[in-house]
Amino acid sequence: MRLENRTAIVTGAASGIGRAIARRFAAEGASVVVSDIRETPIWAPEGDDLPTVDAILAAGGSAEYVQTDVSSWDSVDALVSGTVDKHGRLDVMVNSAAVFESTNILDTTVENWDEVMTVNLRGQFFCCKRAVMQMIDQEMIGEVRGRIVNLSSQHGMIGPPEYFAYAVSKAGIAQMTRQLAVDYAKQGIMVNAVAPGRIITGTHPGEADMTDPELPYSYSRTPFSRLGEPDDIAGAALYLASDDCTFVSGHNLLVDGGWMAY
Repeated sequence: MRLENRTAIVTGAASGIGRAIARRFAAEGASVVVSDIRETPIWAPEGDDLPTVDAILAAGGSAEYVQTDVSSWDSVDALVSGTVDKHGRLDVMVNSAAVFESTNILDTTVENWDEVMTVNLRGQFFCCKRAVMQMIDQEMIGEVRGRIVNLSSQHGMIGPPEYFAYAVSKAGIAQMTRQLAVDYAKQGIMVNAVAPGRIITGTHPGEADMTDPELPYSYSRTPFSRLGEPDDIAGAALYLASDDCTFVSGHNLLVDGGWMAY
């Protein structure tokens, strides 16, 4: 119960990594605001395909769904304001909402670029800004007023072939994390990111039925005996959101099975 009596917002929580984080936080005692543009998962294993809120409630946790478009300031503002009106404060903001685009610069259209930057980078900017606005005046719990956990990526730290816009957006998130950590540490706001490697969520084409042609390469580059799962990221996010994380800020925590060490 490491998040007992804490309130957490998790964006992009209908599917994949965000869904796993929301469920793990609820299992650890948090009141979780499940935020996404859709309520039902894009893909989930058979027998585990309830909407995230329903899955949490069925397991005895506390959760509510708030439809949110992170690319809209008004939508993000309403999300945080509504959460604080109901729960009194915002302890943890997890920014997991993202869109995925895989192509090189020559094949990247202006529309592709704008969509990725609008959701992945501007969306996290809006969510981080609104979270800081709320957290900066909250009462301290120990040494911390609030925690922000962003989802960056291994792809934001390397030059992955054919991931131009996506990789640039994730690199921006990594830098945003460092900048916010430096700017607001003295005010008791801890800002970190989880940087996933190859995580099998079933939400990317070919993952659910294991026909993705990139899978053999991902296996060959990952020293660990398997590829990542959403619960691997949820565990890292839990650490960064909990009181176990006391002197870590501005860090992008790689969860990649050793890929970057290879």
